[in-house]
Amino acid sequence: MQRGSEILILSDKDISKERIAIPSLLAVSAAFSYLREKRLANRVSFIMETGEARDIHHMACLIGCGASAVYPYLAYQTIREMCEKGELKLPYGTAAANYKTALENGLLKVIARMGISAMNSYHGAGLFDALCLNREFVDEFFKGTPLSIESDGLSEIEDSLKRRHAAAFETPEPSLDPGGDLRHRKGGEWHAWSPSSVIALNKFIKRPDHVLFKDFSRTADERPVFLRHLLTYKKGNPLAIEEVERSDLILKRFFSGAMSVGALSPEAHETIAEACNRLGIKSNSGEGGEDPLRYKSIRNSAIKQIASGRFGVTPAYLASALDLEIKIAQGAKPGEGGHLPEHKVSEYIAALRHCSPNTLLISPPPHHDIYSIEDLAQLIHDLKQANPRASVCVKLVSETGVGTVAAGVAKAYADIVQISGCEGGTGASPISSIKNVGSYWETGLAETQVVLMENALRERVRVRVDGGLRTGKDVIIAALLGAEEFGFGTATMIAAGCVMARQCHLNTCPTGIATQDEKLRGKFRGRVEWVEAYFRALAHEVREILAEMGFRSFNEAIGRSDLLMVKDKESPVSKRMRLDERFVQYPAGKPRRSLRARNDNPAPSMNDRLVEELRPFIEESTPVEREYEIRNIDRSIPIKLNYFIALKYGNEGLPPDIVRLTFRGVAGQSFGAFNHKGVALTLIGDANDYVGKGMFGGKIVLKPLDTIHALQRQVIAGNTVLYGATGGEFFAAGRAGERFAVRNSGATAVVEGAGLHLCEYMTRGTVLVLGEVGQNVGAGMTGGVIYVFDWDNSLKTRLNASHVQFAHLTGEQEIAQLKTLIERHYQYTGSLWAHEILSTFPESLRHIKKIIPV
Repeated sequence: MQRGSEILILSDKDISKERIAIPSLLAVSAAFSYLREKRLANRVSFIMETGEARDIHHMACLIGCGASAVYPYLAYQTIREMCEKGELKLPYGTAAANYKTALENGLLKVIARMGISAMNSYHGAGLFDALCLNREFVDEFFKGTPLSIESDGLSEIEDSLKRRHAAAFETPEPSLDPGGDLRHRKGGEWHAWSPSSVIALNKFIKRPDHVLFKDFSRTADERPVFLRHLLTYKKGNPLAIEEVERSDLILKRFFSGAMSVGALSPEAHETIAEACNRLGIKSNSGEGGEDPLRYKSIRNSAIKQIASGRFGVTPAYLASALDLEIKIAQGAKPGEGGHLPEHKVSEYIAALRHCSPNTLLISPPPHHDIYSIEDLAQLIHDLKQANPRASVCVKLVSETGVGTVAAGVAKAYADIVQISGCEGGTGASPISSIKNVGSYWETGLAETQVVLMENALRERVRVRVDGGLRTGKDVIIAALLGAEEFGFGTATMIAAGCVMARQCHLNTCPTGIATQDEKLRGKFRGRVEWVEAYFRALAHEVREILAEMGFRSFNEAIGRSDLLMVKDKESPVSKRMRLDERFVQYPAGKPRRSLRARNDNPAPSMNDRLVEELRPFIEESTPVEREYEIRNIDRSIPIKLNYFIALKYGNEGLPPDIVRLTFRGVAGQSFGAFNHKGVALTLIGDANDYVGKGMFGGKIVLKPLDTIHALQRQVIAGNTVLYGATGGEFFAAGRAGERFAVRNSGATAVVEGAGLHLCEYMTRGTVLVLGEVGQNVGAGMTGGVIYVFDWDNSLKTRLNASHVQFAHLTGEQEIAQLKTLIERHYQYTGSLWAHEILSTFPESLRHIKKIIPV
C-alpha cells in the first residue's frame, strides 16, 4: 500500500451457513476510518460488493463512509430474475441501465441538497447524524458523527445479524419479510398513519365523541414509530380539569401545516383555513400565494409563507398576515426546495403564482437573498417593514447544529423559531427524503432550547415545532422539550377527509383534497366542522394531561425536560436507550419560554419618517412629490409605505405615479422592495443588493450622480435585483450584479449589464440587457422573454442551453416595442449608452438577441 494507490474489494458474497457477513456499512467505515487515522486513506480505493445495498440512501451512506464504488450484486440479480420472469417488460440490459441511472441521479440530488457539487467532496466525508447507536460504537467506527440518542452497540448488532442469518439458513422454508416500508402491508413495517389510525380518526370526525378521540389517540400511540413514543411524562398531584386553563387558550398555540393552494385544492385549503380561524388557530398558506378575495374573510390564512420561489408574494399578501414565515427548508425534504408538477398548475393556480398554466414550477433549494445570517437578518427586516404588525417566523429543519442557527435567527430579530421534524410530509414528498433526510424534531428542539437558554436568547423568541404531531401526548412531550406552539399538517388533512392514498403528486387524489382536477375536486366532502372537532378534542386531551401533571396553565409545562422519562417496559429498544445530558438537563435559573411579545430591532428607521410625512397623502390618494438624502444604513426604503397602500387598497394600489419620491446618495439593501402600484422611485446615486425585490407595481429608476460622464459598464446596483418581482417597471443606467431578475414573474426591466445567472427561474415578464451578461443565462426559466445587446456575439456560450434558446424577433411590432422600451429607458435615466443605441438603432438592432424558454 505504501508503493502506490491500491484497490481493495470488500465483499459479503460468500456467506454460508457457517459464515456471517459483517454489515457492509460497518465494514467500509471501519476500514476507511482506520486507514485515515494512519494517513493512508488516500492511497486505497474501496469497492463494496454487497447484497445489502439497493437504494439511493444505502449508496450514499457507503460512499459517504469511504467506499469509492459500490456493486449491489443482489439488486442486479433481482432485476435479471424479474426480466426473465416477465415481471419487467424490458431487456435486462435496459432495466439494469435504468436502475444505475436512477441511483446516479439520486446521488446527485443527495449531494446537491447539501450544497456539494462534486462526488469527490462527499466521498468519505461522513456527513451524517447517528440515532440510537451507543457512543463507544460511534466513536470507534464512525468517529466524529454527532449522536444525541444512545442505544445499540456491537453486541446488539451481532444479535440482529445472528437472528437474520438463522432465519435464512435454519428455517425449513425461509421467506422474506412482508416489507411495507413504502406502503402499508399487513404484517409488515408499521406506519405512523396506519390504516387503523386513519380509520379511528375518520370515525371520530364523523361522530365527534371524545371517547372515540381517545380510541384514536391510543391507536396512534400504541406502537413506537417516532422517538417521542419511547418517552413519557411524570405525573404530579392531579387537578380537576376545571382548574386547568381553558381550551381556547390552548387552541391559540396550534397552527396548521404549510400546504399551498396548488398542492391542495382550493376547496380543501379554504376549509382548513376557515376551521382554524373559527377556533383562533393560525392556518398556513404554504408557498403558493393566496386568492386576494380571501384576505379579509374568514378563509384568510393567518400565516403567510415566504419560500425560495416567492410565488404570489405581493404587498397585499404580506399585509394580510398575522405571521410571516420564512421557510428555510421543509422537515420532510430539507435541502430540496419544492416543485409543483405542470398538471397541477391550472389557470387559477397560475394566476395566484403569476406564471403560465401547465408549467412545471420550481422553488430552488436556497433563497437567493440568503447566503449568510446577515442576509437572513435583512429579509427579516424587510418583512417587518412590509407588515409592522406581523410576527416573523423562521422555519428550520431539525439536525445537529440547528441550535446555533436558531441563536443566529434570534439575534437577527425574528420573533419565532420553528423546528421542523422529518416525520411530516405529504404524498408529494420524495420517499427517499421522507425516510432518510432530516431528523426527529425532539433532538433539534432540545438542542435549540439549550442553546437559546445558554445564550440568554430564549426569552426573546417563541419556539414552534411541527412534524407528525397528532395527539395530546405529542403536544406535551414537545412542550416539556421547550416548544410553545405546535403545527399539524397530515392530521389536519385527514380531519378534512384525506384517506392517505399517497397520490398527491399525480393530481389523482380520490377525495379531492390534493388535486386541481375539476372532476376530482367535485368529490371533496370535507367539512369545516370536522377539522374543528379534531382540534377541540386535541386541546381537551392536552388539558387532561396537564391536569394529570398538576399544572394549571400550559406555561408551567414549557421547558420542563426534568419531567421526561424513557419508557422502560414498552419496548426492548427503550430499555437500552440513553438520552444525552443536554437533552434532559436544561440550564438552571434561565427563562424557559418567551417573555416578549415581539423581538424587534431597536434601531431607528427612515421608513418611520416617510410614513409620518406621506401616509396622509396615501389615505386620501392625492399626488405627492418629495426628495430625500439617503445613506447605505437606510435599509428597506420605503417598504413600509407599501404596507399602508396594500392595507387600504389591496392589489389595486394607487393611480400611476401618484407618490413620486427621489433619493440622492447610496441606498442600503432592499431599496424599493415590494414596491406597490402608484409609487415611483428615483435613486440618483447607486444601490446595494436586492433592489426591487418582490416588486409588484410602480416604477424604480436608478441613475448615476454624474450622468454626463457615466460609463455603461459602471455598476449601479448589487446582486439579486428584482428577485421574485411580480410586476412594475425598472430602469437602471448601469450594470447590476449577479442573479438579476431571478424568479421574475411579471416585471419589465432595462439594465445595461448583468452578472451570472441572469433571469434564473423566470416565469413571466420582459428583461432587456443593453450590455454584457455573465454565464448561465436563463437557468430554470419557464416563461417571459429576455433581450440582450450582444455586441461581440459571445452570448451563445453563456446561455443555459438546457432551458433557453435564441428566437427571432417576430416582426415590426416587436421591434417597435423594443425601441419604445429603450426610449423610455433614456427618458427616465438620461443614459448616454441608450442614446447611442437609439441614434444608430437599425445597426444596433442586429446585435439584440431574443431569448425564450426551450
